[in-house]
Amino acid sequence: MFQRILVATDDSELSRKAIQAAIGLASTHKAELYVLHVVPRYPTAYFEGAVVLAPDDVARVEKQWSEAGQQLVDGITREAQAAGVTAKSLLVHSDAVAEAVIAAARKQECDLIVMASHGRRGMQRVLLGSETQHVLTHSSTPVLVLR
Repeated sequence: MFQRILVATDDSELSRKAIQAAIGLASTHKAELYVLHVVPRYPTAYFEGAVVLAPDDVARVEKQWSEAGQQLVDGITREAQAAGVTAKSLLVHSDAVAEAVIAAARKQECDLIVMASHGRRGMQRVLLGSETQHVLTHSSTPVLVLR
């Protein structure tokens, strides 16, 4: 039924459940698994939680976030491969998390997106709403939400 499954992770405990479910689904359906992590830019506005840093420090922080994100998706990809699933790592840099998830699913021609019901987005999540909710309402690809 499914040939390409995208699982989005923010490294929260809840997203680990989504990862396990996605690996299980991919194994059952002999589907390819795409493991996605979206890396945000360093916030620059006070209301985004910014602490004023020099441009070099911002670049260093963003590089650390990118490296940590790559390690995360690579680790999950290895975990899926150990379970016999063909898996690929995807790392996207964007502040528009939901749009990045939808675009990645479209680009990889996925027929299912697997996500946790909510992740760690702090005050921004309270003010702007859930990224998962946004994916649910804007994606043409079916979405499996786990809690």
